[in-house]
Amino acid sequence: MDTVTRNQVLIGEDDDHIRRFISINLSHNGFIVHEASTGEEAIKSYLAHQPDVIVLDIMLPDTDGFEICRRIREKDPAVIIVFLTARGQDLDRIKGLEIGADDYIVKPFNPLELVARIHAILRRTDVSLKPQRHILQSGPIRVDLNSNKVFKHDEAIDLTPKEFQMIRTFLEQPDTALSRNELLNLVWGEDFVGDPKTVDVHVRKLREKLEDDCSKPHWIETVWGLGYRWRKDE
Repeated sequence: MDTVTRNQVLIGEDDDHIRRFISINLSHNGFIVHEASTGEEAIKSYLAHQPDVIVLDIMLPDTDGFEICRRIREKDPAVIIVFLTARGQDLDRIKGLEIGADDYIVKPFNPLELVARIHAILRRTDVSLKPQRHILQSGPIRVDLNSNKVFKHDEAIDLTPKEFQMIRTFLEQPDTALSRNELLNLVWGEDFVGDPKTVDVHVRKLREKLEDDCSKPHWIETVWGLGYRWRKDE
């Protein structure tokens, strides 16, 4: 996808004031903005416009943002989803990351921070979308950097953009112990401001998709007191 065209944002927020405030700031920063005040409106707008980024409030009047995220993720594992959450809703933020959100921002927030977060995510995903000419392989796990796809025993595995970036990071540095902060910097970028538990959530989801037995992970090893390591195929 050409980076010039990656500028459409869908806002799913039932508070008219907040939604319009976000919309105005995104529009002033070069984004094409679509608005929705309910979950069903968000789904319809997503299907009609195929936005690059979705900014989604967790609390919507007809259904919660988690369900909308699930439904959209089933159709499009690559679209960027940023949740809006209320202060103190730590469990909601963790749940959002578990079901496929790429980032979250806590209300009340500076709209310029949201714009900066979206730009940062787009920059990182644009790098991962550039054509590559090599394959990363570890046992039955194959990462195709040309198509941004991951395979296990030649069967494609659906990953979110962050999950893809994380497995790519692991396979580029096999047998290397990476701390949570190092993984945050490498996958989310040095400008990411968030909970280091984000790494644990994504590792757990990757294990569910890649490991034969999540309770006894073979590929993604825990390095106690530090972070994680990808076991190099012997």
